[in-house]
Amino acid sequence: MRSLLDGGPFVWLLLGLSVTALTVVLERAWSLRRDRILPRALTDALADGDVARLRGACQAQPSPMARLILSILDHLPWPKSENVAALEVRARQEIAGLERGLVVLEIIVGIAPLLGLVGTIYGIIPLLGDFGSNLQADNAFIAKGMSVALYKTVLGLLVAMPTLAAWSLFNKRVELLGLELESVCDALMRRHYLRERGSNGAGAVRGADGGVGAEGVRS
Repeated sequence: MRSLLDGGPFVWLLLGLSVTALTVVLERAWSLRRDRILPRALTDALADGDVARLRGACQAQPSPMARLILSILDHLPWPKSENVAALEVRARQEIAGLERGLVVLEIIVGIAPLLGLVGTIYGIIPLLGDFGSNLQADNAFIAKGMSVALYKTVLGLLVAMPTLAAWSLFNKRVELLGLELESVCDALMRRHYLRERGSNGAGAVRGADGGVGAEGVRS
């Protein structure tokens, strides 16, 4: 272990990358919990269909789901197409928030193996130079130096592989949470605008003949 830590700046850079990756993984694991994105209290309020209770629940449970629902409720007087456009803008902001930090993991996945490889080559070059200039060089010393150099490649791979697994897992989780948020918003918007359309249609029929007759059913 001591020989590995004495392997130069590349080892310390890789250890720094590993600490950074672990920090981001722990933070994303905490932030992307389902209860933080789609609180149960909001799900219960959605089932009731009471707009006032739903707005209060959103204000009491700040979350991506709450902010998207509030965007819909704030723009209910607007036509459906304009409400959808406003919701899409807000949804992109929320998804960007869910993906925060994942780019750091992606960068670490790419550069950690390369950094380990560069560290290995950097460590082997002077050993080969000394061996060429002195044929009586200590073979044990050279073998030890090459093993320390190769440790850097191994360390780079050990940093990159779990980081890649975490990055893939979090990307999939963001995708699934995004689909759930989309489903919730779509159901809320459909329920409101269909209800509004139905009430307007019924009012038009009652205004024409005071009731719903055969013509109203056919229309």
